[in-house]
Amino acid sequence: MASEAESALETIFCVEYKRIARVIARVTRDPARAEEIAVEVFLKWAQTPKAQGEHAAGWLYRTAVRAGLRELRSETRRAWYERLFALVPSGRANGPRTPEDVHTAREEQWRVRSVLSVLSWREGALLLLRSEGLSYAEVAAAVQVSPTSVGTLLTRAQQAFRKEYVKRYGPA
Repeated sequence: MASEAESALETIFCVEYKRIARVIARVTRDPARAEEIAVEVFLKWAQTPKAQGEHAAGWLYRTAVRAGLRELRSETRRAWYERLFALVPSGRANGPRTPEDVHTAREEQWRVRSVLSVLSWREGALLLLRSEGLSYAEVAAAVQVSPTSVGTLLTRAQQAFRKEYVKRYGPA
């Protein structure tokens, strides 16, 4: 029995790991941490019998997005406290070459993450999974909606994102 569970975990891990880690990395912008979170998602899947079966991939994507957003919120809170108390400078040193370009890119990434963190889980998941290149059917399985409603829900999520972005930062 244990070997069957290990075999199922190994099989789905080999098939889905890279995509799950990539989805999480799109949220967190930290590929190394995304890989760690992806492993945690698969371990959680192995411990959740009702997640296994024909809808396993959808469960994995849904859980991956939630874990990524949870990490993003945690990172946002941590960065806020660091800036507040000026303990550690925030940001990473990769990206465009000039200091102005680096600053602009970081600011825009922070804005997008900030807006994503206040959207509903489903809206954030729809935007992230679709931007990762998942088909409507895959997105539908991940967020547990009908594939025929993904287009409408995605449009609403984009509108909610734009509205929140403009409310916070003005027209782009």
